[in-house]
Amino acid sequence: MSRKRSTTWVSVVVFLLLIVIGYYLTRYQDRTGPTPAPTTQGPQEPGQDPAAQLAVLTVAPEGKMAGYSRDRFPHWSSQGNSCDTREIVLQRQGADVRSDDECRATSGRWVSVYDGETITDAGKLDIDHTVPLAEAWRSGADKWTDEQRQKFANDLGGIQLVAVSATSNRAKGDQDPAKWKPPVQGYWCTYALNWIAVKTAYKLTVDQAEHDALASMITQCPK
Repeated sequence: MSRKRSTTWVSVVVFLLLIVIGYYLTRYQDRTGPTPAPTTQGPQEPGQDPAAQLAVLTVAPEGKMAGYSRDRFPHWSSQGNSCDTREIVLQRQGADVRSDDECRATSGRWVSVYDGETITDAGKLDIDHTVPLAEAWRSGADKWTDEQRQKFANDLGGIQLVAVSATSNRAKGDQDPAKWKPPVQGYWCTYALNWIAVKTAYKLTVDQAEHDALASMITQCPK
C-alpha cells in the first residue's frame, strides 16, 4: 500500500511540473503572434513586365479630402496574444526581436529601407503605409466602408506595412511618388512596384503625375 501511494505521489509531482513548464514557455518565450492570411501579393511575379503592371491602373484626377480622418481607417488592430498590427510588423521585419509579455518589442535590429538607417530602438520606428491612408482616400477609399478601410490600414500581406525610421516616414507624410521618393535610390524599383501592387489589389486610381513618376522609377528595375 505504501509503495502504491508513493507511486501516485510521484505521478502528481511530475504532472504539476509539466503544467509549470508549459506555463513558463507559453508566457515568457519570444512571442510571434498569429500569421494572418495575406491580402496583397509581392510586387512582381517572375516574367511580369513592370510597365504592364502599371498600365493596369486607372489614371484619374485625385479626389477631395472632404470627410477624411485617420479615424476612418481604424488601426492598429488586435492580432491576438496581446499583439497589435504594429507589433506583428516589428517582429516580422526585424532581426533578433524579443518582446515582453505584452507583445511590445524590447530589443532587436531593423533596417529602414527608405533611408538605410539601422535602428535598435523600436520607439524610433514608424510603421509606414506604402500607400498612405490619405492618398488611398483621394484614390477611391472615400467610397469604402469603415470595415474595408480597417482591412487596408492593417494589411499584413507583406508590402503595405513597412517598419522604417520615424524621420523618413514623417518626411514622406501622405505624398505620392510624384512628390516624394525614398532617399535610397536603389530602393526605387521595389518601392514603385509595391505601390503599384497595393493600388492594383485595392482597385485604387493614380493621377497622371503619380503615374509618370512610377513609370520613371520602374526604369530602375533590372531588365
